Amino acid sequence: MSEISQRRIVIGDVHGYYEGLMRLLEAIAPASDDQVYFLGDLIDRGPQSFQVVDLVRQNNYQCLLGNHEQMLLNILTTENVPVALMQAWLHSGGQATIASYPDTTISPEHLDWFKSLPTYIDLGDIWLTHAGVDPKKTLREQTAEQFCWIRGEFHSIEQPYFADKLIVIGHTITFTFPGVNPGQLAQGRGWLDIDTGAYHPRSGWLTGFDITNNLIYQANVFNNCLRTLPLSEAVVEVEPAKIISRRSQQRA
Repeated sequence: MSEISQRRIVIGDVHGYYEGLMRLLEAIAPASDDQVYFLGDLIDRGPQSFQVVDLVRQNNYQCLLGNHEQMLLNILTTENVPVALMQAWLHSGGQATIASYPDTTISPEHLDWFKSLPTYIDLGDIWLTHAGVDPKKTLREQTAEQFCWIRGEFHSIEQPYFADKLIVIGHTITFTFPGVNPGQLAQGRGWLDIDTGAYHPRSGWLTGFDITNNLIYQANVFNNCLRTLPLSEAVVEVEPAKIISRRSQQRA
């Protein structure tokens, strides 16, 4: 079956791996009328955050605010930042981001762009956010804290948050879910996680999801491998009870 034109494409957490992103985009080959969306966390951990941000900005790709962009903004736009907060960001990949910028200075243009990033994008049948939503709150009650940071409470929901929308997220590496291997996607009740851990040594896979054709494109940032496969072959369904059980074991 031939692919449908005017695709909607979502790309997971890049984390500064510009060369891997370029290989992924070459494989996807977005046309001028395709809509390309990034789920946030363009920066930190990898060596070329500046180049990744510049690429996304120059191509006018839509991008969400991730927790790593939020951390950067909290550090660089707040007076008298606690040392512990600064160190937490630097140890979470911020040092690599700073080093990737000319003169190790985050440009005002990039800072303004980070400030402009939305926390979610509603595509009708698909709803994009970085981390998820608090299932106990209405959409109006959600804040950037939930959209950028939430994990277990959202992943373990028994019923979809939206009756008519699939929530596509990043933020949580998929192989951290029970039964999911590196490179596979994780699907729960009303959500799909496509953060396959590009920066992580156990994975290296950066994922793009062609919503229109239900295709998964992946580039490995460590070994240059590329692969394309149907969504049905890439995704693993995760039961809420197993997520709750693992959370309980981790707290014990």
